[in-house]
Amino acid sequence: MTISETTARPGASARPEGRVRAPRPSSKPNGQWKVDGTEPLNANEEWKQQDGGLSVRERIEQTYAAGGFASIDPTDLHGRFRWWGLYTQRKPGIDGGRTATLEPHELEDEYFMLRVRIDGGQLTTEQLRVIAGISTEFGRDTADLTDRQNVQLHWIRVEDVPEIWRRLEGVGLETTEACGDVPRVVLGSPVAGIAADELIDPTPAIDEITSRFIGDESLANLPRKFKSAITGHPSQDVVHEINDVAFVAVEHPTLGVGYDLWVGGGLSVAPRLAERLGVWVAPDRVAEAWHGVAQIFRDYGFRRLRNRARLKFLLAEWGPEKFREVLETEYLDSPLPDGPSAPTPSTPGDHVGVHRQKDGRFYVGVTPIVGRVSGPTLAKLADVIEAHGSTRLRTTPHQKLVVLDIPEERVESLIAALDELGLQSRPSLIRRGTIACTGIEFCKLAIVETKGYATQAVLELEERLADLEAELPHPISLHVNGCPNSCARIQTADIGLKGQLVTIDGEQVPGYQVHLGGGLASKDRDEAGLGRTVRGLKVAADGIADYAERVVRRFIDERDAAADETFAQWAHRADEEALQ
Repeated sequence: MTISETTARPGASARPEGRVRAPRPSSKPNGQWKVDGTEPLNANEEWKQQDGGLSVRERIEQTYAAGGFASIDPTDLHGRFRWWGLYTQRKPGIDGGRTATLEPHELEDEYFMLRVRIDGGQLTTEQLRVIAGISTEFGRDTADLTDRQNVQLHWIRVEDVPEIWRRLEGVGLETTEACGDVPRVVLGSPVAGIAADELIDPTPAIDEITSRFIGDESLANLPRKFKSAITGHPSQDVVHEINDVAFVAVEHPTLGVGYDLWVGGGLSVAPRLAERLGVWVAPDRVAEAWHGVAQIFRDYGFRRLRNRARLKFLLAEWGPEKFREVLETEYLDSPLPDGPSAPTPSTPGDHVGVHRQKDGRFYVGVTPIVGRVSGPTLAKLADVIEAHGSTRLRTTPHQKLVVLDIPEERVESLIAALDELGLQSRPSLIRRGTIACTGIEFCKLAIVETKGYATQAVLELEERLADLEAELPHPISLHVNGCPNSCARIQTADIGLKGQLVTIDGEQVPGYQVHLGGGLASKDRDEAGLGRTVRGLKVAADGIADYAERVVRRFIDERDAAADETFAQWAHRADEEALQ
C-alpha cells in the first residue's frame, strides 16, 4: 500500500517521498521469529541475543564509570548503551558532507546524549529541578525538549552516569529503554486528568503499561524501536498517526468512552500513516491490547534488514484485517468489539495559551523556540511555577510545555514571568508552529545544522510577517530536520525541510529539500496526509526565512479565503512555480 492510498485525502501528494512495502518474496528468511525461527540473521540481532541491552547497566556502573570512555566495549558503546538512553554525540567540527563517509567511531565524541524518559509528559517541579541540576553540573547547561515529550541532555561523561541515574531515580525519573529496539516513551495527552473537555484520563493506562512492561526482558529485544501514544482528549494531541501503536479516545454508542486502536505508523525515509483496526478498546483492556501489539511486533516483525524492520512494514504485508485477526486470536483473552472512529479534532492539540481546567483553575501552554531550553532556564521555571501556586507541568509532542493548576488571579503574572524566560504563551503563529531536531551540533546522523538556523528563521519571520499575522488562518508549521530520518516530522508539516547538501549557483552548501502541505488530523484538517515535493526545490540552510516568507505571502495572496483554505490545501493545488 502506498502512502497516498493510506490517506485517501483529496489533494494528497501524488509523489510521496517513500513507499512502505513488505519485503519481496525471497528464498531468504525475513527473520520473523514465529515463521523463520530465532536464529539471528545479522550482527545486530546476534549481539542482542548473546547479551541483551538491559544487561549493560551493571557494566556502566561497575566498570565503565571507573575506567572512562576508553574502557567501553565497542558493542556496548554502539548498541547496548541505547537501552539506557545513551548515544555518543557528534565530534565538533565534522561537516555534514562527511556524515555518510566516516565510520561511527570517527564521527563520535567521548561524550553522550542522555535522554530522560518522561512517559505522558508528566513532571513535577521537584523533578524539573533535578533535570536542571544535572544539566548544569554535568551537561554544560544543555537541555532540549523533544517532540516525544522527553528531555535530552548533552556533554554527559560515562563517569557521571551512575550519579545521574541516582538523582533521576530518586525523584521517579528514568532513562530505561529511552532508546534502542524497545518500547520507547509512551506519549500521553499533556492535559490528561485536568482538561475540562477531556473524554477520559489516559494516565491509568499509561501507568499500567510502563510499570508492567518497561524494563521487561520479554520485550527488550524487538526488531526495531516501538513507539506508543495514548490520548483521552478530543484534540488528538499525541500525533497518533505516526506511532507504531496508538489509542485515541472515542465514545461508542452503546459501550461508552474507550479507545480507537491504530497501528503501523512511522515516518523516516519510508513514511506510512497508521491505520485503524476498527476496534473499540475498553479502558481496562488498553494495557492488554498494547501488550498484544508489542508481542506481534516481537514475534512477527521483520528482523533480517534493519531498514525494513519497523512495524509499518509488517502492516503493509498483512493489512489491518489480518493484523486484527492475529491480535485477537493469538494474543488477547477475547476479541475486541467493533468501534467507531474519533471525530475530527475541534481544538488545537499543542495546548498553547490559557485554558480553564475541570477544577476551575487554569493551565497555560508555552513555547520556547524549537524546544531549546537550558538547565538554568528549567531551574528558574520551577521557581516561577511554585511561586504561582503549582508544582506540576507537562511536556508535549510539539516541543512545548504546559503549566498546570494556576489560580485565575495568578495567570497574567505567570505569563509575564514565563515571557522573561523566553517561554511565550501568546507566540507568533510562526514561532508556535516551528520545531527542529537536534541537528549537526550533536547528532552523528545529521548533515545540516537545525536548531540555530530554525531559531534565526523564526526571529526574522516574526518581523517580516508581522503585517500578515492577522491574515494567517492558522499557525504555519515549519519543521526543520538535519537528515532524511524525519525526527522533526518533515512530511507532516506545512513546510518541512529535510537536511542535505544542495547545489545553489554551482556551489554545494548545507541546505534542505522542501516538503509542502503535510499535516496530521487537526481542527484545520480532517485527515492526516503527507507533504508534496517539487522537483528541484531546495533551500540553503541560511535561506529558510527568505523561502518561508515568499511562500507564505503567496499563500495569503492566492488562498481561497471564502472557503477557509488552509496552507496545506493551497500547497497541494498550487502550481509548482508558485511554490518556488
